Formats: sequence, structure tokens, C-alpha cells
Amino acid sequence: MIKYEGIFFDWDDTKEAINKKKHGISFDEAMTAFTDKYAQIYDDEEHSSEEERFILIGYSEIKRLLMVCHCYRDDDKITRIISARKATRHERNKYERKA
Repeated sequence: MIKYEGIFFDWDDTKEAINKKKHGISFDEAMTAFTDKYAQIYDDEEHSSEEERFILIGYSEIKRLLMVCHCYRDDDKITRIISARKATRHERNKYERKA
């Protein structure tokens, strides 16, 4: 577990390695998107059959707009990162309309 800017994060190290190889985004970078003051969080209804999942769209500290799939654990005290990638054009447009 890692604490960053007052938020506790957790993830599976094997999933992170796969994610980094596939998308070029580490979960260390992904967690920084949660501090974007304009970040937007949406329900991930498509992937919430076993657990409630969410999608965050926000800028990382190295200024990449990311889509971060995550869930909350331990009574919402821990944010578990599931995957992360660069935002698509559609996600970027959605972010810019609301930011």
C-alpha cells in the first residue's frame, strides 16, 4: 500500500507489469491523476458485475491525460488501481468539455 497526497493506493504488481508493457503507464504515474483538480470520475457499469468499479479521467503529474480504472476497498479507505492507459480522443473531449 502506498500513500500519495493523503490517498491510500493499492494494486496487484503483476497486473501493473502487464499494464505497463501493454499501455506504457505505471500505476505510480496513474495514482498522480487522482490529484488533478479537474479529474472526473464515472461509474464503470460495463465492468462492475463482480465489484463496483469506476473510471477516472485526469492528468498525471507528467501531464498525460489518463483513464484509470479503479475500485474502492476497506470501506472506501483504499483506492485499488486495476488498469491505466492514455485517454482516447472521446475521453479527452469529454474531459475538456467539463474541465
